[in-house]
Amino acid sequence: MKLDNIIAKRSTKTIYRDGDKTIKVFNENYSKADVLNEALNNARIEETGLNVPKLIEVTRIDGKWAIVTEFIEGKTIGQLIDEAPEKTAELIEKFVDIQLDIHSRRSQLLTKLKDKMNRKISQTTLDATTRYDLHTRLEGMPKHVKECHGDFSLNNVIITPDGKPYIIDWAHATQGNASADAARTYLLFCLRGNKELAEHYLELFCKKSDTARQYVEQWLPIVAASQSVKCKPEERDFLLKWVDVVDYE
Repeated sequence: MKLDNIIAKRSTKTIYRDGDKTIKVFNENYSKADVLNEALNNARIEETGLNVPKLIEVTRIDGKWAIVTEFIEGKTIGQLIDEAPEKTAELIEKFVDIQLDIHSRRSQLLTKLKDKMNRKISQTTLDATTRYDLHTRLEGMPKHVKECHGDFSLNNVIITPDGKPYIIDWAHATQGNASADAARTYLLFCLRGNKELAEHYLELFCKKSDTARQYVEQWLPIVAASQSVKCKPEERDFLLKWVDVVDYE
């Protein structure tokens, strides 16, 4: 495999293109279990019939774990909006429709969203009282088994030249409540400073899914606390404001 064409670089991984393959190479200290879980999630999502890059193999390159999938030619919805801002409303509607399609699928072997969030809340540096309140709130939320992406952002949807959408990056996939997934997407918009787009997205999601906005908002403190565990310091400060924490250091 050739690793001379970098198409994306993140703090924990570098993504290359080699012909018709995408090679995601993780840093040396990246968890083997997390790599294998991401590959397994991708394989399970493939079985639900969604358009996702097909998993080819999991391997090691120069001592680093790597996931190899088929390369999808196209541009992300984020790129398309940057290139044609006048099409933002149309593209956000497509974005929401794709997320609703994900939520219509089922994959019974995926990790349960509530289990994952309970673990994440326990891992935060929040005080015991706040953690207890969050665990209690989470336990009181309805239990669903909808397929959730867990990191559904504009840059994780590729639109091919013929208009077909492909959803990438399934590391955080779970089965659970769709409104928790929407809350996560809303927070991702806010984290990137796109408050106006966040509001437009949430309004559209609630309208198309016939979901009360207040219901999605009930998930925000839970999702924000979960998201705060592994993030940049500046993101952590922002997220914990959603948990109504004053003294969290």
